[in-house]
Amino acid sequence: MAAPNIVNVTSIIGNTSTNLISSTADPFATAIVSNAASSGKVFKINSIVVANVDGTSAADITIKIFSAAALGGTGTQIASTISVPADASLIVTDKTTSFYLLEDRSIGATAGVANDLVVTCSWEEIT
Repeated sequence: MAAPNIVNVTSIIGNTSTNLISSTADPFATAIVSNAASSGKVFKINSIVVANVDGTSAADITIKIFSAAALGGTGTQIASTISVPADASLIVTDKTTSFYLLEDRSIGATAGVANDLVVTCSWEEIT
C-alpha cells in the first residue's frame, strides 16, 4: 500500500522511543522505529538525538534507514560512524531536517561500543 494522503489525515499521534544501543555491527542493528508493511501510516521523524552515557570515552554511532520493516532489507546511512564525545549529545536530525518514514521501512542504529549510547527518537504517526 502507498503512504496515506497526508492532506486528509484522520489522526496524528506523537511518539517517542529511547533505546540503549547494544549492537556494534551490522546486520545486528538495534531497532529505533519501524513502520510495518500495510500499516496505512506514514511516520514523520521529527528528531533523533544520541547521548553518550559513558563518562570517560567517546563512541561512534551509525544510523540507517532500512528498506523493510523490522530492520529488513538494505540499510542506507543517514549518519555514519560519527564520534559522540563522553557525556555529550549529538543531534542527528531535528524539526528543521525532519523526514518521512514510509510503510515497510525502519530505522536502526549500531554503536562503536556497546551500551555507551542512547538514541531518542521523536515522531508523529499519521493516518
